[in-house]
Amino acid sequence: MSVVSPGDWRASLGRSVRLFGLFLKEQSDPDLFYSQLALDSAAQVAQYADLDGATLLDVGGGPGYFASAFRDLGARYVGMDLDAPTDVTPDTYALRGSAEALPFATGSIDVAYSSNVLEHVARPWAMADEMVRVLRPGGVLFLSFTPWFSPWGGHETAPWHFLGGKYAANRYARRHGKRPKNDFGRTLFGYRVGQALAWGRTQPDLVDVVAFPRYHPRWAWWLVHVPVVREFALWNLVIVARKRPT
Repeated sequence: MSVVSPGDWRASLGRSVRLFGLFLKEQSDPDLFYSQLALDSAAQVAQYADLDGATLLDVGGGPGYFASAFRDLGARYVGMDLDAPTDVTPDTYALRGSAEALPFATGSIDVAYSSNVLEHVARPWAMADEMVRVLRPGGVLFLSFTPWFSPWGGHETAPWHFLGGKYAANRYARRHGKRPKNDFGRTLFGYRVGQALAWGRTQPDLVDVVAFPRYHPRWAWWLVHVPVVREFALWNLVIVARKRPT
């Protein structure tokens, strides 16, 4: 397994090409894809937060791919998922819980992290508010999701989601004889870049809010500031912010 350290990480074109190549293997080799994405993500988060000794909550951490990547950078990793697996190793600290009502005390977490979970939550801004609530003053929020109108907005039903989420899900069911894992209106919802930016601007407990495309090279980050275009051009949006000090 390759190792990405905070000092090595940068939003280069080569990184974008590498991640896209890994994305093409998500279905055939998910272990490879998610383990490498975890390394990249941990190094990216480390650009905004000191992870050494920090308690990091991974909301929607799933099977624990990100645990070792964050622990290798010194974080005390706590993974939480509504369907947390029962066979994870103890060092993943996997907990079951709802993202819309996090089972953690207010101000108890140093870094609140979530990767590609928001689009699967029926009340996304309740989840985002909960992540802010559990942060200590000065703690760091790192929230990313797949916007609905992005090329992968419909997940396995893409690109037919451009014709409507229910149409895309029903088409998938007819072709495959089963409902998609990401079933629009049930386990997948359509949220826009503009909605997330509006939440970040108006969340009263956040300061130093920045937003950028997660997988784009840095020279393309300006796309996040262009209404309409950003909805289609961003594969993934990241919001990073700090909780207002008391």
